[in-house]
Amino acid sequence: MTDEQSLYDAIGGAPTIAALVDRFYTNMELWPEAREIRAMHAADLTGVAHGLKAYLSEWLGGPALFSPVKGHPRMKMRHMPFPIASAQRDAWLACMKEALDTTVENRKARLQIYASMEKLADWMRNRPD
Repeated sequence: MTDEQSLYDAIGGAPTIAALVDRFYTNMELWPEAREIRAMHAADLTGVAHGLKAYLSEWLGGPALFSPVKGHPRMKMRHMPFPIASAQRDAWLACMKEALDTTVENRKARLQIYASMEKLADWMRNRPD
């Protein structure tokens, strides 16, 4: 990864993001510790997976696929209807960490992405523990 290279490019772009999101939602489906956060989603994850792929593309410096369709991400506001305390944050992060570890070969980029996701996930908490 170079200073001029986006994280999107450093991880391999759209194919890696697709694999990452697919693995993340597979983890959410299969892991008992993610049962509660999985229940916050519709039975069919197709739409939410598409949205996360679009968001991550833009968030990681790739094509702007999210905001032209859905506007400003407003992630905290979009998640307010869902009870997110430390347990839900931790389950989400565990699913995402394994997905990152499995799909993103570039270690430096992977660690940078996870560090940012930790901050974002912590900020998303909207309920006391």
